[in-house]
Amino acid sequence: MKHRAPFDLLFDEFNEPIPDSHFPQYGMSARAAKATVNSESWSDCQPVMNLSSFVTTFTEPEALEIAHQHFLKNYIDHDMYPQMFEMEGRMVRWLHQLWNGPKNVDPYGTATVGSSEACMLAGLAHKWNWRQAREAAGKDGSRPNMVTGGNVQIVWKKFLRYFDVEPRIAPLKPGNYRLTTEHLDRLVDENTIAVVAIAGQTFTGEDDDIQEIHDWLDAYERKTGISIPMHIDGASGGFVNPFLYPEYVWDFRLPRVQSINASGHKFGLVPPGLGWIIFRERKIFNEDLMFYVNYLGGEMPTATLNFSRNAFQIAYQYYAFLRLGFDGYRMVMRHTVDNAEFLRKRLVDSGYFEIMNKTQRIPVVALTLKSEFTNFNEFDVSARVRERGWVLSAYSMPPDAQTVNSLRVVVRPHLNHNVIDELADDIIHACQWLHQHGGTATAPVLHDPHKVAVSKC
Repeated sequence: MKHRAPFDLLFDEFNEPIPDSHFPQYGMSARAAKATVNSESWSDCQPVMNLSSFVTTFTEPEALEIAHQHFLKNYIDHDMYPQMFEMEGRMVRWLHQLWNGPKNVDPYGTATVGSSEACMLAGLAHKWNWRQAREAAGKDGSRPNMVTGGNVQIVWKKFLRYFDVEPRIAPLKPGNYRLTTEHLDRLVDENTIAVVAIAGQTFTGEDDDIQEIHDWLDAYERKTGISIPMHIDGASGGFVNPFLYPEYVWDFRLPRVQSINASGHKFGLVPPGLGWIIFRERKIFNEDLMFYVNYLGGEMPTATLNFSRNAFQIAYQYYAFLRLGFDGYRMVMRHTVDNAEFLRKRLVDSGYFEIMNKTQRIPVVALTLKSEFTNFNEFDVSARVRERGWVLSAYSMPPDAQTVNSLRVVVRPHLNHNVIDELADDIIHACQWLHQHGGTATAPVLHDPHKVAVSKC
């Protein structure tokens, strides 16, 4: 039998078709498996050019080493990895302080799988607290509702459906894409478990009118005797506001704010997927939602929807906090918002766009084409710049502003001024070409009219 060289064997493995509908019968070498996985993803976009996404797409080598060192650890196994649990608890206290939580209370919170799990935990806490208060007063606790704006991220609609809470969603309108007090008088009642307001929304990057909503709820309590808490969805703004706008009151300084979530994997500068939920104090998270297990070793409390999960994001977040500190985060966020302002000015000055986010608080630039440009739309622009490698979101706004299309750019911290200038050139050149030749893109048809349609790669 003729001896075959290792290269021949490897070449055979590369040419073996990968089954599409059944489990592979035979394995292959580690080298061949690695090459196959990587080659199948060649057509994916470059994460560093994905400006549709809010999540972190850059890492320092040292942070990557941290991730590699801790990725085999199971986050939930506190008995085996007690120091990881200590890191998490320390960061909970740091975030409670960063968001101006009251002193002389027992802070409580947890790391989660993105802000989605964090929002679910906050919603459940408010539902349980509302129901127990109703039952203690001898009232019906079977019809909870939650008030939000039409600009909320899809996770809140999931929470409302999955946990049987009536949605009370304030509609938007062209020119106003935030939750204000305009509709609260017909949405809020004795069955409202919480009002959810956003710091840094998905659609335009703006904040809801948090102070105005808080004051309206104060007046509502004086009139009716009904006290309604607030939850702040700070998925995007929670790691920007404290560093750039310390005088801006959006957090636990407002007495009705009982819980805040944020995404460590967004402007917390951690890779996907890490979130945080922080409560004003320990008693806000209802004890009935806590479980105690001992089958991993010592007895440990657990209050997350997910159980086993990777611990590397927690180690990574701890590294980022230590690496940058408050001053470092402030410099990163200042650099990023400055670049967003530069991009915003270049695109508005081009004459093609109107700005949608009147307040540039987080590094998001949301634009809509001027009405005079009728032979192409925002979806065409997104598709055209995709040819240059950029991934930008294009979508129609939620009801009742669905006639408005938006082109959104999330300015990432790893982009420097020259790259932002190049991006602006590419967007403007795309508009010039489309103005001359016309476009063909149409908005995707969605089953859920609230769902964001983004340009995917």
